Amino acid sequence: MPVTTLFISDLHLCGARPAITELFLDFLRHRARSADSLYILGDLFEYWIGDEAVEHKEFRPIVRGLRELSDSGTPVFVMHGNRDFLIGRGFETATGARLLPDPVRIDLHGTPTLLMHGDTLCIDDLEYMNFRSQVRSQSWQREFLGKSVKERHQIVHNYREISRNSTAAKKPEIMDVNQGAVDDIMRESRVYRLIHGHTHRPKEHVFNLDGQPARRMVLGDWYEQGSVLRVHARGWVLENFDRIESGQAQHAR
Repeated sequence: MPVTTLFISDLHLCGARPAITELFLDFLRHRARSADSLYILGDLFEYWIGDEAVEHKEFRPIVRGLRELSDSGTPVFVMHGNRDFLIGRGFETATGARLLPDPVRIDLHGTPTLLMHGDTLCIDDLEYMNFRSQVRSQSWQREFLGKSVKERHQIVHNYREISRNSTAAKKPEIMDVNQGAVDDIMRESRVYRLIHGHTHRPKEHVFNLDGQPARRMVLGDWYEQGSVLRVHARGWVLENFDRIESGQAQHAR
């Protein structure tokens, strides 16, 4: 069996969706154990108020599942998303996972590959890009993390309501990636393969970059089912699944 690297993103785990949390925990116990490594490219959680959350009841099983996987010998890498960008060293210590910068270039079974969450490619959504710049600043994060847990929960709740209303009013194409931004970052990183999430529009895009064939794989979300990208030396396969107890993906794409 070929050595396989797994990629997932946009699980948006929270207490309101316990079935998806159970699906993810099952994934960690079974499919992920046979992988050479697992990459989570952002938005593992629906929200993250700070690393105190590792002790919250709804997140403790997830933290424990990640720790058990990393302790079993499967390296786990986590990238910040637009919902859980406050994940920090406390999360790393609790889970055994390693935080990755966004973007990051890796050697993936002999092919240089760029990994991103994907939100920085959506440059046509000016409202979101301005918001992102604000909340990613050290001053904003320092002020936010200095508030009480109760205050932080309320701020996050308010932001989520604003985000839902704002998203509903935007044209879908504004919230998708900009091809020029894709070309620029791939050219700058000297790669012809990119993997990212964020847009919830799973698909492999094949295009021309400076006269060379290039590929961009968009990962699926975990709202109705699981989604995983399997990559090995022979290629990649994006799958959706409802169950993994048997070790076989269902509804494969």
